[in-house]
Amino acid sequence: MATDLKETLDKLKLERSILKDGGYGRSVRTPWKAASLFRDSVICLNFGEAARKHPCGECLLWSWVPESGQQEDIPCHHIPLNDKGDTIASLESGTDREEAEQSLLTWLDATILRLEKKLRQDEAAASSI
Repeated sequence: MATDLKETLDKLKLERSILKDGGYGRSVRTPWKAASLFRDSVICLNFGEAARKHPCGECLLWSWVPESGQQEDIPCHHIPLNDKGDTIASLESGTDREEAEQSLLTWLDATILRLEKKLRQDEAAASSI
């Protein structure tokens, strides 16, 4: 469990770093097409694939996808990012890419903090046994 949690934390931190460093700019190969948050990230199981080869249910983000979003084309775009229930899908449909990226960054920061706290608790519990 701790290994999985550490791996998830590492990948979420990588995603945060990519986002902060402007990693969702236009692709050199397809400059006319806007990059898709999460889907065009190295943390996506289907990164760089034209067709989805891996089921989204195997993704580290799956546990945050609500049941109502699990049948969507890009399920991770339906993760609630804030108390208002904004998602990447809802924010990008309003063509507000900057707000979508900022909301995602805020969600990543909060999620990373929660997972780091859980990891510390798990490690403390394991060391006290």
